[in-house]
Amino acid sequence: MTDPLSLGLIGVSEGNGHPYSFSAIVNGYDDDGLAASGWDVIHDYVREKHPSEVGFDSAQFTHVWTQDDAETERLRAASGIPNAPEGFTEMVDAVDAVVVARDDHETHADFARPFLEAGVTTFVDKPLSLDVDELAWMRPHLESGLLMSCSGMRYARELDTPRANLADYGGLKLVRGTVIKDWDRYSVHMLDAIFNVVDADPVSVRPADAPHESVAVETDDGPLVQIDALGDAAMTFDVELYGSEQVTRHPIRDNFRAFRRLLWEFVGQVRSGEPAVPPTETLERMRVVVAGRRALDTGDRVAIDSVEI
Repeated sequence: MTDPLSLGLIGVSEGNGHPYSFSAIVNGYDDDGLAASGWDVIHDYVREKHPSEVGFDSAQFTHVWTQDDAETERLRAASGIPNAPEGFTEMVDAVDAVVVARDDHETHADFARPFLEAGVTTFVDKPLSLDVDELAWMRPHLESGLLMSCSGMRYARELDTPRANLADYGGLKLVRGTVIKDWDRYSVHMLDAIFNVVDADPVSVRPADAPHESVAVETDDGPLVQIDALGDAAMTFDVELYGSEQVTRHPIRDNFRAFRRLLWEFVGQVRSGEPAVPPTETLERMRVVVAGRRALDTGDRVAIDSVEI
């Protein structure tokens, strides 16, 4: 039997519980430790799962670093992570792969660089980066299979049926994605969810007149894709598909299975050395996010190919 991979975990960023979700899914969890983390929603959905669904045989988080020692200790207690190095770069020679579980994209290149330069396979939480120079530097690492980045919504089980039966919709006319918070950090959730179902290429974006951040994504030969980032709102990760033969609505709420599928894909990439997500798709998603930010700032239509990476 192949020995489990040793994974390093880097976190946290404000309002992002992914370090707790990811480590509980891979390592399993201590009920009291996870309850004390303050992430009640994560504790609730993890403890509802059957023991067979929690924990990986093929990988374990063995090292964790955060910028806050107390937070690091909470993570260790929640998921039994044995090692807490003083600096995150100490993990470069200690782990087989690393997960940067922060969604403050401005820090991603700094955290990923030491690992990528040392040849350590790295997962970076969404969004990868909105800086085109950083994306250009990351591109060869995506292409070589050393880097992976996406939203767990790419693997949402709620979209399994439309993904497998897209022809049932007839001609798709409109796809809508609605999400909480802001365009920069959260639009990629909807982009990954939608464009892993819909076979179309974005060609331009334009801002919509709305009291929140709203962007229309025009595609080459597919439907219009409308993304609304509502800001502060009740929990919303929803996809709606409008076709000539069928209309369906899909609230995405099963974060556990989306994250488990994501982490399973990442472990597979570490083992195989092959990209789990086509690099062209990762870069296209980031082009749309960058183009959308430019459209929202200027009020103009922005061509996707004007975002050069």
